[in-house]
Amino acid sequence: MYAFVRSNASLFAVGVIGIALLIGLPLALDLFALLRATLYVIFAILALSLAFIWGYGGILCFGHSAFFGLGGYAYAVGVLNLGDSTIPMAIAMALPALLAATLGYFMFYARISDVYVGVITLTVTLIFYNVVNSTAGPQYRIGDVPLGGFNGIPNVPALNVPFNPDVVLDPEGMFAVCMVVLILVYFALRALLRMRFGRVLVAIRENESRVEFLGYDARLHKLIAFAIGGAIAGLAGGLFTAWANFISPTAFSVVQSAQIIIWLMVGGVGTLVGPVIGAVLIAWLTASLGSQQTIDANVILGTVLLAFVLLVPKGVAPIVTDRLVPWLLSLRRWPIAVTNAPQKDKP
Repeated sequence: MYAFVRSNASLFAVGVIGIALLIGLPLALDLFALLRATLYVIFAILALSLAFIWGYGGILCFGHSAFFGLGGYAYAVGVLNLGDSTIPMAIAMALPALLAATLGYFMFYARISDVYVGVITLTVTLIFYNVVNSTAGPQYRIGDVPLGGFNGIPNVPALNVPFNPDVVLDPEGMFAVCMVVLILVYFALRALLRMRFGRVLVAIRENESRVEFLGYDARLHKLIAFAIGGAIAGLAGGLFTAWANFISPTAFSVVQSAQIIIWLMVGGVGTLVGPVIGAVLIAWLTASLGSQQTIDANVILGTVLLAFVLLVPKGVAPIVTDRLVPWLLSLRRWPIAVTNAPQKDKP
């Protein structure tokens, strides 16, 4: 039992911290701060989606905001037409997953190189951005919902209790749902990475040719991972739209895609905790800088990004696990070694 707990200490620590934040933040924060914390949690879910396909699958998606925006629009159109958020949230995950699977089929089975995968995904999100921007007329509608063009879709209902649209979640309930989703997504991805599929996916990232030589279908594994990442990004898009009660074409923008990549670079690629930390840290920094007029926020964010790329290229999480934790453990062992050292005989 002790060996099991020790070998899974990081999982237990993440679970305890997650539950503590789930219970403690609504009690400690005022309403405005809790709304901002909810947004950070949604961004953390979005960061996990790219962390899975880039950090473990080696698929760098420059246009990840396409799945985020598609999930947001799918939720908005669905909930305004149906009046219930349950099925629209499922659609917000299914449509981006289908788009990712379709794109992945043509990219991976055509043996397109990693650079062109990034270019194709970036092109797709630009297409979405321009197409949705040009749907401002009243003739562009899905069901009873006009797409609104560059004005977006306002007055989107928030989440309600499943299949009960009369009971809408309050801000505390919305925060609890987002935190639970974040915890579930994190542990689901950790479990997936411990399965044979996850180990093969990591091996593909390291050496795709050798994995195929051993008999595994690298294209299928990358396709499934890409679809899972798209579904999680769509889930984050749906939650974002429910949180903001609004969605606009900026969800498809290149800036949004770049932000997700920055979150991973700051937190650390190849981990799941790091991108969560990076998303929360950068989102908090962006919101804090937006309230001051002294220095342009983009200049500070660009400086932070350059500093991390040049000085901490692996990100925050690997520095903590590879350097800080071993150093703290060495400090703990040192007094014990001194105590057990042989004593000289007194004269």
